[in-house]
Amino acid sequence: MLAFSLAALADDEADLGKLPPAADKQGVTYEKDIKPIFEKSCVKCHSGEKAKAKLHLDSLEGVLKGAKKDKVVEPGNSAKSKLVLAAGQALKDEDDWMPPLNNKAKIGPLTKEQVSLIRAWIDQGAK
Repeated sequence: MLAFSLAALADDEADLGKLPPAADKQGVTYEKDIKPIFEKSCVKCHSGEKAKAKLHLDSLEGVLKGAKKDKVVEPGNSAKSKLVLAAGQALKDEDDWMPPLNNKAKIGPLTKEQVSLIRAWIDQGAK
């Protein structure tokens, strides 16, 4: 089961202490700062007609729409955003980490700096 398919994340399902703090950078935008991270690590599985969990990370609109019926970004609150919890490996179930461990594409986890930048983007309104 993907983290993005969960209707809600209970506090006991995530270890928020594993998340790096939001980056100090101001004016973070999807197009300039976040899209390159997603293109490298996410869109292989989260784009096109067969996007995993129907989550499209190749456009701002897709990210904000979310997966299936669930939003993955809570603009203004990165600590409650499923995207951050999964990418920051804060979810207790390793099967829900994104990208998954030992994935076929051999894509490694996002760095702390990347997760921090994603957090800053979300905290600044996810624009």
